[in-house]
Order: sequence, then C-alpha cells, then structure tokens
Amino acid sequence: MRAANALLELAQHAIDPRVAPFAILSGLVLAAVALSALSFFALLRARALVGDAEQRAKAGQERCESVLESLRESQNLLAAELREIRDQPSVTMASTSPKPGLNLTKRSQALRMHRRGDPPDRIATALDIPLQEVDLLLKVHRIVISNI
Repeated sequence: MRAANALLELAQHAIDPRVAPFAILSGLVLAAVALSALSFFALLRARALVGDAEQRAKAGQERCESVLESLRESQNLLAAELREIRDQPSVTMASTSPKPGLNLTKRSQALRMHRRGDPPDRIATALDIPLQEVDLLLKVHRIVISNI
C-alpha cells in the first residue's frame, strides 16, 4: 500500500496542470506534421502515377496514329487500283457458237486417215476437230469392229 501511495504521489507531481496544455499542443503539432508528411508523399506518388499514365497514353496514341496512317495508305492504294480498274475498257467476250459435232464426212475422213496410219493428233489438226473427239471416235470404232 505504501508503494501505491508513493506511485500516486509521483503521478500527481508528474502531471502538472501548467504542463498539460503544452503537452496536448505538442501532440497536436506532431500529428499535424505527420499528416502533412504523409500527404506530401501521397502527392508525390500520385504525380508519378499520373506521369506514367500520360506516357502510356502518349505511346498508345502514337501507335494508333501509325496504324491509322498505314490504313490510310492502304486505302489510297486500293482507291488507285479501283480507279485503274474502272478506267480500263471493259473486255467483252466474243460469243462463238460451239462447233457442231462430228458429221459423217469428217467421221469417214478420220477413219480413212486412221487406216492409212495417221496418228490421232494429225487427224485432229487436219480435220479441225478436238483431239478428244478423234480418240473417242477411234475407241468406238475399235469396239464396233471387235463385236462384229
């Protein structure tokens, strides 16, 4: 109990009523300084983040502008090609009627030339008929002869 009384007496002397306002004022000043330092560091960090964001935005804008410029060049090239195509005269296909099939005269001439030993390509050029028609005629002729 004696120790408690001594402690109580010491505490009463330590907190002097004249010192308390200065202690409270010092605590408030220290809190204000800490808050202002924290605000200053937050402001510096915010400026750094804004600077980084501006640099990234500028780089992105430059990339977009370069892509846009290449697209413009491509559009100009395509427009020039389209003008060239429009300026070219239109090509019209001559409508030719298909040649008539192998008539009896040409058929008999082809078989006669084949019997003489002429090759199919020479027969086709001499009679002005496709080579495939001559080949078909000779195959049909062989089949008919073999069945007789």
